[in-house]
Amino acid sequence: MTALHALGVREIATRVEAGSLRPLDLAEALLARIAEREPQVQAWAHLDPQAAREEALAAGAGPLAGVPLGVKDIIDTARLPTECGSPLYAGRVAGLDAAGVALARESGAWVLGKTVTTEFACFQPNKTRNPHDPERTPGGSSSGSAAAVAAGMVPLAFGTQTVGSILRPASFCGVVGYKPTRGLLPLAGIKALAQGLDTLGFFGRSVDCVALATGALSGRGDLAAGPKLERAPRLGWCRTPQWEGMDPAAATILEAAVADLGVQGAEVIEVALPPGFERLVEVQNRIFAFEAARCLAHERRIGRERLSAPLLAVLDEGLALDPAAYDAALAEAESARAALPPVFQGLDALLCPAAPGEAPPGLERTGDPLFNRLWTLLGMPAVSVPGLLGPAGLPLGIQVVAPPRDDARCLAAADWLFRALGGR
Repeated sequence: MTALHALGVREIATRVEAGSLRPLDLAEALLARIAEREPQVQAWAHLDPQAAREEALAAGAGPLAGVPLGVKDIIDTARLPTECGSPLYAGRVAGLDAAGVALARESGAWVLGKTVTTEFACFQPNKTRNPHDPERTPGGSSSGSAAAVAAGMVPLAFGTQTVGSILRPASFCGVVGYKPTRGLLPLAGIKALAQGLDTLGFFGRSVDCVALATGALSGRGDLAAGPKLERAPRLGWCRTPQWEGMDPAAATILEAAVADLGVQGAEVIEVALPPGFERLVEVQNRIFAFEAARCLAHERRIGRERLSAPLLAVLDEGLALDPAAYDAALAEAESARAALPPVFQGLDALLCPAAPGEAPPGLERTGDPLFNRLWTLLGMPAVSVPGLLGPAGLPLGIQVVAPPRDDARCLAAADWLFRALGGR
């Protein structure tokens, strides 16, 4: 029988609704797991065991009945602090839930605790370690959420992505990470980093976990019902213009896995992106810097000496950008978005790397978001699917991407891939 701490989202909700599982019993199992793993992993920014028990006792009915939730520490919660990974916000309690948290509660979920974020969800790491190797990064910025799910401390956790903050840590930690179409889930109550790029999403133990959670919060029954494909998928293998940034050993493993999907029934064809897509990483970086400098204007003005050097560099770069260059970047992104339909013609989804390789050694950086920038810029749904191991035996994800607003098909293709890779 599956241990309580290892249950998936749908099984928890089904058992709670049937009366065969009490949320309080689940809370106790997770708190025991946290006591075992947290000293090494350090995924939690704020965890009050008594408050967690009270939350579990108050859990309601609904599609997420009794489901415990980790909440990234840039997302407001009524009871627990939201410190954004920065001393500037030490002790700050919003007193209100962010819209996503409130919707999760309405669906029956309860908040287990707040998970560690990098500084203002940017690049400066915090305390979290990779659960598979504490000497390696878990990725960022949603480091605590990815690590907590990977370590069996919570079955579901919120993440946000502005560059690669869901997909990269999901790949490094070996869990499912889902960045929906931008705007599918609400951003109210979340500390903004770049308003045109920020996206709320989830980490989970399976594709079904994140699909059910997103469907519940968005009211979209096709997602909540679970990902389904009536046939094996037709997939486009897209190395992207950034392929030279792949670790060679990881690239070999990834290509072998993609080739093997044909044996399992999928039709896989090679896809090249249209001319001009090679510029989109720089386009995304320009938009990100320009918007971050404005979203964090208050923090830069009142607390420059308490911001990290990498964050200050981004903000200074953004302030130095000519607005005309920002407008040109937005126009280039819109033009690329308009060129997408022929790329997906006849395909269920694209496959591409989720990260350049395994989690790199060291804790000073969170890894390169190179393979996430393009899809984040274009607002597309993307899922990092676990199941592969890199040359050092650490997780290596495959990214599944679909056109904007086609989240159901993206999740269905990702679910097929998740099962094809062993569902782990």
